[in-house]
Amino acid sequence: MKLSFLTILFLSTCFSVFSQEELSAKKAVMVALENNFQMQIAEKQIEVAEKNNKWSEAGLFPTVDLTAGYNHSVVDNTNNPFTFTPGLIYNGQINPGINVNWNIFSGFAVKISKDRLNQLESQSNGNYSLILENTAYDVLQAYYNALFQDSQLENLKDILELTKKQYQYEESKQKLGQSNHLEVVQMRNQLLSDSINIMQQKVVRDNAYRNLLLLMNVPEEDLTGNSFPSLVDSLGVPLESFQKEKLIEEITANNQNLKNQLINLELQKTNTDLQRSFLYPTLTAQLGASPSFGNFRALNDENLNASTQQISYFANVSLRYSLFDNWKNKRAVEVSKIQEEISEMNVKELEKQLLANSHNLANLYEIRNHLVNVSSENVAYAQQAYKMGLDRYNLGSINSIDLLQLRNSYLNAKLNYTNLLFQRIQTYLELYKLTGSLRLEYSN
Repeated sequence: MKLSFLTILFLSTCFSVFSQEELSAKKAVMVALENNFQMQIAEKQIEVAEKNNKWSEAGLFPTVDLTAGYNHSVVDNTNNPFTFTPGLIYNGQINPGINVNWNIFSGFAVKISKDRLNQLESQSNGNYSLILENTAYDVLQAYYNALFQDSQLENLKDILELTKKQYQYEESKQKLGQSNHLEVVQMRNQLLSDSINIMQQKVVRDNAYRNLLLLMNVPEEDLTGNSFPSLVDSLGVPLESFQKEKLIEEITANNQNLKNQLINLELQKTNTDLQRSFLYPTLTAQLGASPSFGNFRALNDENLNASTQQISYFANVSLRYSLFDNWKNKRAVEVSKIQEEISEMNVKELEKQLLANSHNLANLYEIRNHLVNVSSENVAYAQQAYKMGLDRYNLGSINSIDLLQLRNSYLNAKLNYTNLLFQRIQTYLELYKLTGSLRLEYSN
């Protein structure tokens, strides 16, 4: 069994990814693109469009037909007194032939059909690019969501370690008679609450990983040791900024949805030209030759036996023009023009939606960038406040309840910071997809 280059590449990529149990965002997208059935279907559709995009498919060249016939007949003239060939007469003929049909002129329909085939091939490529873009976008969203849930789990584990140390410290103080039973029970309760939060977060994290593997079309049982791969990228990866003027230019030039709508508009314009071509006369030519080889003999008279041979040639030119067809062709042109106007409206509507989305997302991205910076400072101050509170708690200046409040503030600050990092990446990916940059990055 032979394996294609793409299959070998996919298998080697899977092996390198899951044997080492490390997975980057780019590798996740590449595996998903290679193993996505919709991508494979789109590739086949491109192959079909390329094969159809020929001048011969558009009707430029003549068609040549070869025909052949082998005919037999027996005539009984036994009771026919008015014949020169009495008795049983056998007649056999072989009639080969060749016919050439050529559409000389049909209202420029050949040129229009070839343009339409070019546009259909472009449409197939556009659909392929859109599937690629959507697949990459979904995988990246799932990848960073899994990374986000994993980071939240690590934050909860870090807080659990702090709670354990404080609980052990309270138990030690109780044994020495320096702490009351209420504070120990409260710390024990907090320890159990943190453990429950971790177990719940593990379920959410595992579901996020499974969703990522589902989009990559990789069965969970194929993982090494049945453990999820380690995600090597970071939520805090540096992200580029977007200038609104350049953003609009990139959307106009590279947005795949807009490009597909423009192709649909061109197809509709071509259809209008095609309907208009039926208003013109058509000129066709037919050429051919038809030889005939026969045998004529009497079945009851061996002396009556003859062979015949002839060949006929023909060359015909026909001109056809429809004088009246109940205005059917005229209505078809008018309807096509209306559909063309509808397509233009769809393009304009999509352009307005894309521009509005780009402004909203750009503003949201700036706000979330600012929130990430502010939240980072909040985490630093909350951590500092907790450390100072822990020192005062050890000196007896504050009680365990006050320390738990400081600890919870530190936990909420870390969780909020991680959440803002994830929201910023989400907005960035939406903008990146909107400008077509995501498709351009993975198209090759």
